[in-house]
Amino acid sequence: MTLIATPQSQHFSEALPLQSGAALRDYALSFETYGTLNAERSNAVLICHALNASHHVAGVYAGQDKSEGWWDNMIGPGKPVDTNRFFVIGVNNLGSCFGSTGPMHPNPDAADGRVYGADFPVVTVEDWVNAQARLLDTLGIQTLAAVMGGSLGGMQALSWTLQYPDRVRHAVVVASAPNLTAENIAFNEVARRAIVTDPDFHGGHYYAHGTVPKRGLRIARMIGHITYLSDDVMNEKFGRQLKDAVLGKDPYHYTTQDVEFQIESYLRYQGDKFAEYFDANTYLLITRALDYFDPALAFGGDLSQALARARCKFLLVSFSTDWRFSPKRSREMVKALLDNRRDVSYAEIDAPHGHDAFLLDDPRYMGVVSSYFDSISRSLEATA
Repeated sequence: MTLIATPQSQHFSEALPLQSGAALRDYALSFETYGTLNAERSNAVLICHALNASHHVAGVYAGQDKSEGWWDNMIGPGKPVDTNRFFVIGVNNLGSCFGSTGPMHPNPDAADGRVYGADFPVVTVEDWVNAQARLLDTLGIQTLAAVMGGSLGGMQALSWTLQYPDRVRHAVVVASAPNLTAENIAFNEVARRAIVTDPDFHGGHYYAHGTVPKRGLRIARMIGHITYLSDDVMNEKFGRQLKDAVLGKDPYHYTTQDVEFQIESYLRYQGDKFAEYFDANTYLLITRALDYFDPALAFGGDLSQALARARCKFLLVSFSTDWRFSPKRSREMVKALLDNRRDVSYAEIDAPHGHDAFLLDDPRYMGVVSSYFDSISRSLEATA
């Protein structure tokens, strides 16, 4: 059965206070829903997205080939998060470039009606969660059966349990961390510098100049993509293979601008594709939100104290070759939750795919998630 997705939008006139002290007014959130909300309104599952994803979580758009949602292997009829049993909601975060209010939209505070551009306010994971909670209010959903996300989405899922502990029954946190390491922040900063030093960036107001800082976006994506893959996968997929066009030819004949290795070609392809659809200001905003997230900061770095507010049950999943969000970081969260005697399930999957494993079809991973949501479904049926 093919799941047909329908984009929706919800406008909010009431200003949203932000962690920075600013406020966002007259904003909209794009979202999609899948499945049916039960009579008790108890089977809702919120899916939080990672850096370059959106509200289009599952299914396809009618009449559009190759329009599958970014987690379509995970969510849908008969899939681990079964839309025959759960009402699934995908929300696009504020500041994104996929429909929700972001830098590309008109600034209501600008007299001339110009778009926000670089003037879009700083947003945090906590701001996104507050906006998502407002959306759930409009949908008449008080309590979530589960909140789920991978990577940056996992940070949002964790933050839900701290900001709205009484509105979440289960949290599924995949390939994530309680904060970024210095190395992760460094990768994000190099990517940002690639963007802001692009001559077409114009201080973030490139829309007014009719330009797009594509060179910076390409490099940012190439840097990011390297960190999403494991060394083993890169070697297995590309190794030191040369492009067919240069095989048997004198390598010293080429200039430093030529693409000789298959991995070079692959990274340039990924960078070119990304630069065509992603917004540079959005990239800056979202990577900053990643950098800022640190619930333990207000507790002197004590994660156990920070997670004491959580009340729900947890499933955490990590992947052995994910060096961007390593299993060690998930184990930190597991320990902090156990310190608070929370109900925690943890799976550490031996998978070769690096950080991207959370998007792929590893049968052990899918089995763990499927079993966990089966148990949620049975508990809902028992209390119906």
